[in-house]
Amino acid sequence: QMPAFGDRLGAEEIAAIGAYLAEPLAETPVWGEAEILASRSFREDYTPATTPVFDADPMNITLAVEIADSHVSVMDGDRLEVISRFETPFAVHGGPKFSPDGRLVYVMSRDGWVQKYDLWGLQEVGRVRAGLNSRNIAMSADGKWLAVANSLPNSLTILDAATLKPAKVIEVKGKDGTPSRVSAVYQAPPRESFVLALKDVPEIWEVFTGANPPFHGFVHDYRVEGPPQVDNPFPLRRITVPDIMDDFFFDLSYEHLIGASRDGARGQVIDLVIGQQVAELSLPGMPHLGSGITWEWNGTTVLATPHLKEGVISVIDMKTWKTVKTIPTEGPGFFMRSHVNSRYAWADVFFGPNKDVMHIIDKETLEIVKTLRPAPGKTVAHTEFTKDGRYALVSVWEDDGAVIVYDAATFEEIKRLPMKKPSGKYNVWNKITFSEGTSH
Repeated sequence: QMPAFGDRLGAEEIAAIGAYLAEPLAETPVWGEAEILASRSFREDYTPATTPVFDADPMNITLAVEIADSHVSVMDGDRLEVISRFETPFAVHGGPKFSPDGRLVYVMSRDGWVQKYDLWGLQEVGRVRAGLNSRNIAMSADGKWLAVANSLPNSLTILDAATLKPAKVIEVKGKDGTPSRVSAVYQAPPRESFVLALKDVPEIWEVFTGANPPFHGFVHDYRVEGPPQVDNPFPLRRITVPDIMDDFFFDLSYEHLIGASRDGARGQVIDLVIGQQVAELSLPGMPHLGSGITWEWNGTTVLATPHLKEGVISVIDMKTWKTVKTIPTEGPGFFMRSHVNSRYAWADVFFGPNKDVMHIIDKETLEIVKTLRPAPGKTVAHTEFTKDGRYALVSVWEDDGAVIVYDAATFEEIKRLPMKKPSGKYNVWNKITFSEGTSH
């Protein structure tokens, strides 16, 4: 019997609740195309905006996801002011996705709701429940399709972005039939595909969204017959990997995928063209490759990624896949960001006693040049830049938090915008120009 709401819990009750939550479900709930379609709703009073209803640069709008009260603040990146604020579904996950023209944004909650919002008109369009427990969303490069990664049920939901109707629900099982949660999905624009990280099986999945997907398999004579036509919408390619990868990162060409192994001691480099591992990285300390960034350095491209279990940032040469520098930090970090117009990378210390630290790293010398403590004793995290890279926006990750605006060149604080636990900020131009997994 569960305790009543408001009762003070003892150790036995807490242990009982923990055990109950850890129990597997007696049966997996069904949430397929019929259930998704039945949940769909559109605002009857919605009229699409033909021009923005505000006078700010629509490509320099930044969204701040405030998880304390399930809202999103819409910020003008030039005036550095909040121009609107709208309510979202409960427990919104960071990482909203913008349409290619920046007019629409799609927001996902952890319980599977996808909200479509008109940024030009500052009004909700509609929403649909694409899963019961969802991890993140991705948008195809042409803006036609949304992919929703689900861990309950074990599925990938593909939505028509215009109508929010389900186009396909793909049940996720390994080659041996083992069910698997989807831990992340990202778009690979030049490949016209979504790429999935699976939580429970050592596979990477690629789902093609373009009009002419590649054919994988045998034909009688390729020279005579040519490649067969693929009639199945959203065809799937499975790539077996040496170890489970919960998350990963792309190089700028989208030819290589870099992920951390489950053992937390190494990284895997997978060539998506041949579908095989081509290199192994020395990455102890469980790096957070999903927050890795890249930049040009000494005639090569380097990848920098924070570690989740130790105070280190690894910098890796993406030609040789060798570590060129390890940068000690004041604790394990979670987010790392920069901008193509900035000389500096900003890295937080998200875990441990120094969670109020923000390190600034010179991308040329690979040295920490400044350490900020903007809110002593409070968590500061997740830097985002304005369109031109002039300003850096940092979250004070508290219920009575703020977005702090810094001059990105001098590191001087410009102003603070009060927010309710702003978990992340997302600039329209940056997210359209640099897709997740390849940000500079």
